[in-house]
Formats: sequence, C-alpha cells, structure tokens
Amino acid sequence: MLLSVLDQAPISKGFTAEDTLKNSLRLAKKAEELGYFRYWMAEHHNTNGLASSSPEIMITRIASVTDHIRVGSGGVLLPQYSPLKVAENFKMLEALFPERIDLGLGRSPGGSQKTRMALTDGVNKTLSAFPRQVEELQHFLQGDIPKDHPSFGVKATPNTGGNPEMWVLGLSSRGARHAANNGTGFTFGHFIDPSHGEEAIETYTTYFKSNYLLESPRTNVCVFVVCARTDEEAEQLALSLDMWLLQVEKGLDTRVPPVEEVKRHTFTLKEIEKIKKNRKRMIVGSQDTVKRELLQLQEMYQTEEFLVITNIYDFEAKLKSYELLAAINFE
Repeated sequence: MLLSVLDQAPISKGFTAEDTLKNSLRLAKKAEELGYFRYWMAEHHNTNGLASSSPEIMITRIASVTDHIRVGSGGVLLPQYSPLKVAENFKMLEALFPERIDLGLGRSPGGSQKTRMALTDGVNKTLSAFPRQVEELQHFLQGDIPKDHPSFGVKATPNTGGNPEMWVLGLSSRGARHAANNGTGFTFGHFIDPSHGEEAIETYTTYFKSNYLLESPRTNVCVFVVCARTDEEAEQLALSLDMWLLQVEKGLDTRVPPVEEVKRHTFTLKEIEKIKKNRKRMIVGSQDTVKRELLQLQEMYQTEEFLVITNIYDFEAKLKSYELLAAINFE
C-alpha cells in the first residue's frame, strides 16, 4: 500500500495563514522522511480557513525543501483557467524538479458564482468544457496540437524532457469517465462523498484508454484519517474535524476549532446525525483500527494508494498521526 498526503492547509483558530503554510512545509519534510509517496496541495478560494489558494506556488516551495517525494496539485481547478497557462506552469515545475511533479485537475467551480466570476475575470465559462480542456492541456504538454485546432503553432514552454503525471479528481462516474477517456490517473474523493466510490472506480477501469501518459489504469483514493495511540485519543482529536466539517457545510467560519471549544458546544439532533454521516468519510482510531479500516477500503476500491488528509486542530498531533500511520505494517 502506498501512502501519500493531501494538504488543504487548514488554518486552526488562533493561528495565521503564515503559521499554517510554515506547518505545511514541516509536514512535507516529515512526510518525505516517513516514506510517503507524494504530497499534494489543494486549491481553495475566498475562505478564511484554508490557506492554499495557489498550489503551484506551494509545489515550488515544498519541492525546494524536499529531495525525492513527488509533489503536486490536488487539484488545479482547470475550468477557471487556460489550458496553455496550466501547461506552462507545470512544464516550468517539471524543468525545475524533473520526474517529481504531479498535475492533479479538478472540475470544481472553486466556490460561489461570484468567486468563480472573479477567478475568470468576469468571463462566464462553462464547467462542461472540462473534458475539452483536459484534452487540450495534454496536447500542450506533449507539443502536438492538431493542425485543425485554433491554437495550432502555439507551444507551451519551456521545452522539457518529460511531463508531469496527470490525474483527474472526481466523486462520481462522470469524473471517472473524464479520467478514463483522457488516459489520466483517477483520484476518488472519498473524504468528500464516498457514496459513489465503487461505481466510479469500476467506470474508470472499464473505460480507460491508454496513451503516452499512462499505459494502464491507475487510481488513488483520498480519505480523512486521524490516528493516535488509542481509539479514545483519536476520537478526542477528531472532535475538531467533526465540528470543522459542520461549519464548512453551513458556510460558517472555516478555521479548525480547538477540541475544548467543541466540547462546550451543545449539539442538536440534526448536527449529531450529520456527524455520524460524515464519519463515513474518515477513519479514526488506533494503529490497529486504522490498519483494519484502510485494508477494507483497499479491498473495496482495489487501489494501491491512499491520499491521507488530517484536518485536526493540533498540528503536533497531526504530525504524530502521520507518523503512526506510516509505521503500520500493511502486509
């Protein structure tokens, strides 16, 4: 089993974006030391609780302070941008850090309609163009824009000896088909909504079309994990994640609250039911519990890799969670 990291750069209450991004660098260096395979930065906009609005910049910084771990985006929100510009950004990264860069792509609008319009400079771009954009992005990376294409003759520079790995992120069979039709890797977001996971993975493997990027299907699955010495300790740490998810879904403060604040909160029956539902998106427990549940997910999804996301308040406890997870023998 390969273990990797997805980092949304969540800001804990009482801390700043500067603190959080410094912690991301600490976590990336620790992840490499512990043997994690890749480290991806997410892209989020117009939120006070997530500091990663530009994964490309963080990729550069993280790759500069590490030696061999793969570094990438999870993912660049392609519908808001130009395929050419995304290709150039990642060709630049590939030139700086050869054979270490991953280009993960998301179809998400990136926030509210007002936020999205600000990102596109007022141009009302359709999300339905995503499959075409992925195809064009591949052509720009490979340098083989078709002669009948309006951009024929335009080159994505700098020229590089290789290209980044390309992944498409998705939550359903639709996202899986985007990845399959374009011959990219497929990342399933179990941590967002696990409802259609098995169907999505099956769709991807069934319809996968090989190309110069990838000869056979390749998947990974992203899941919330909170690991501690005991199940009881992990449950305590996960309280901040439980509350954070409630706040995000209500459009409230998206900073991660401390456990003490959560314990003072009087939960409604509706909130309790929502927390129970959200627990399907995560694995919480000791090393034995986490091992058992990750192996169950691996069997269900038939994947060799998990991207782990741990959005809890205490950063030192987060580091320890990744350390304990890395020490599990999955054989």
